[in-house]
Amino acid sequence: MRKQKGFSLIELLIVVAIILIIAAIAIPNLMRSRISANNAAAASTVRTVNTTEVTYSTTYPTAGYADLATLGPGAGACAAGGGTVTNACLLDGTLGCNAGVSGTFCTKDAFEYTIKTIIPAGGTIATDYVVIATPLGAGVGSANYCSTSDAVVRTATTANPPNTGFVTDVATCGAIPAL
Repeated sequence: MRKQKGFSLIELLIVVAIILIIAAIAIPNLMRSRISANNAAAASTVRTVNTTEVTYSTTYPTAGYADLATLGPGAGACAAGGGTVTNACLLDGTLGCNAGVSGTFCTKDAFEYTIKTIIPAGGTIATDYVVIATPLGAGVGSANYCSTSDAVVRTATTANPPNTGFVTDVATCGAIPAL
């Protein structure tokens, strides 16, 4: 009788079945980890925007607070000597996109971001703002984030992202639990 070389079909099927079981256990955990990482990145980006707003309002005190397009390069490019009051160049072109005027969204990674500037009646400059971050879909994020000039990042879980209208003003954001 000859010695058998290699594996039998049954042995190969058993190994494939074990690999499939391990994959079935691991993939949902990897997806949850990815969502968690995207949520953490969004919270960090909201903190960055808060810092950028403070920098902008102290650099240009007569301008107040700004939207994403103004904080970034906007439609133009950053000048060699630095930003201006209309193109501060404090954010990159992805987050400070040209479309990022007050209330419209710029997409970065798995979230959409906007700043709603608050201009009081009869005023000309923004005296407050609301930063909003909402996931692009259920598979990439599980929470909405907002923050105001108090620099406290607040979070609300979302059932059906994107939920671009979950915050409309400073008071609504202030009522959401802090992160």
